[in-house]
Amino acid sequence: MSDKPADATSPPPAKSKKLLLVVAVLVLLLAAMAAGGWIYISKQRAALEDGDEPAVAKVEAKGPPVYLPLDNLVVNLADPGGEKVAQVGITFELSDSRVVEKVKQYLPTIRSGVLLLISQRTAEELLQREGKEKLQRDILREALRPFGFAEPALEAAASAPVAGTKKAKPAKKEKETAHDEPPVRGVLFSSFIVQ
Repeated sequence: MSDKPADATSPPPAKSKKLLLVVAVLVLLLAAMAAGGWIYISKQRAALEDGDEPAVAKVEAKGPPVYLPLDNLVVNLADPGGEKVAQVGITFELSDSRVVEKVKQYLPTIRSGVLLLISQRTAEELLQREGKEKLQRDILREALRPFGFAEPALEAAASAPVAGTKKAKPAKKEKETAHDEPPVRGVLFSSFIVQ
């Protein structure tokens, strides 16, 4: 038999106390992160249900802005008599320099869609600031269409400032895109003449 009596009430070794403390801290940290995520998602859903736009973090530019100017467009407007004409210079603000060639591949499709958009407007619409801003949003929507960014995803972008301060989110993609970010971030007018 052993000289030492078995003591059932002896304290556990110090290692198990430290391990228990570490596990407890990790569980609390995970619970705090989960609660924070749940609160964030709840606020985003509530904002969407109220018709507000979700808060979108600004994406820091990785370099200088990248612009792609289009040739000037001359379009007959939808005014009665067909005598009004608009000459519009458009420049796209792109997400980065890697998408320039990809956007250029779709320029004939985009240009055609933009011509159709402008031809549906009247001179009175285009002479007002609101009309120009709506046209910018519609052109942005048209420019993103070939890249698989669906209409519902652009509704939030349609009410955002057009120069690219808010990021449109891709919805169900019809085509595979190289980035989660839309290749065209904004539409800028370089000239705008209505005669």
